Amino acid sequence: MKSEYLRTLVESIATGSFSKAAENLYISQSAVSRRIKFLEEQYGYSLIDRRGQVLTATEAGQIVIAKAEKMLRLENDLMNDLRVLSPKPGIIFCCTPSFGISYLPEIMKDFMLLKPDMPELKFFFEMPDKVVDGMRKGLYQVGVIEHNEDYDLAELETFELPGDDVVVVSSPQLAITEEEMPFERLACFDLYIRKEGCCSSKLLDYNMKKLGRDYAEFSRVIYYDDLHLIISSVLEGYGLAFISLSVVKKFVKEGALRTHRVTGFEHAYKRTLIVNNASASTRVLGYFIEGIKGVFNKIPSKIDA
Repeated sequence: MKSEYLRTLVESIATGSFSKAAENLYISQSAVSRRIKFLEEQYGYSLIDRRGQVLTATEAGQIVIAKAEKMLRLENDLMNDLRVLSPKPGIIFCCTPSFGISYLPEIMKDFMLLKPDMPELKFFFEMPDKVVDGMRKGLYQVGVIEHNEDYDLAELETFELPGDDVVVVSSPQLAITEEEMPFERLACFDLYIRKEGCCSSKLLDYNMKKLGRDYAEFSRVIYYDDLHLIISSVLEGYGLAFISLSVVKKFVKEGALRTHRVTGFEHAYKRTLIVNNASASTRVLGYFIEGIKGVFNKIPSKIDA
């Protein structure tokens, strides 16, 4: 069994979307469908329930995914052990999804113009805790996290990057004109948030506890693990989201989304570039690190810049 087929199944359920899985795996949506179909024919069971807006695993799919995740972790451990024996020149980079969506395309465009013959590039999107854990274990050479808590990064080299704002966004269809609103105004609407552990969810939890508020006060709280689905839902006017400003900057500039701040909330978090000093230091890796730093000199931080 090819591991990429199992990885495709895991990614499809994790994102709830064939199109998002295809995007994350850098393959076509038709390739995703073919791989899932092959697995279902191989095992003789339907593995994905396709009836809802978000893909979910069937009972058989849950069994396969549980085993697949273990197999993929073992394969990852195996590759890391072999890499130590005969390291190949390349870059393994991990960052939070919001950073990847906002900045990685620009970083990669400049980097590939500089090093078009780069032999191996691997990118992973993870929550901040997992990025830090992977950096400590040597799974990644370079990482970027967005965070509002302090991590113990003493054994790693770090560089402070410009931070980001996390704001409430709404569609003009909802006719919310206030730039700043009290929590009671926010709670009148459905709220779309990502799973526990992501940057914006952690900051939202912190703010809720700080104000002594409860999620039950919202009209509804809807959890999606896919930023694209959250943004799409808000664009359609179905509710609000507490989200990284850099992720939605394009829609704000176009007037498709409005930004709001909540009285008493903290809206900023830090951004840190992490380098594993134990990794083989190469000129190419240095170029990539400088490319991450340099992108902030090119991309305006303000919406109307």
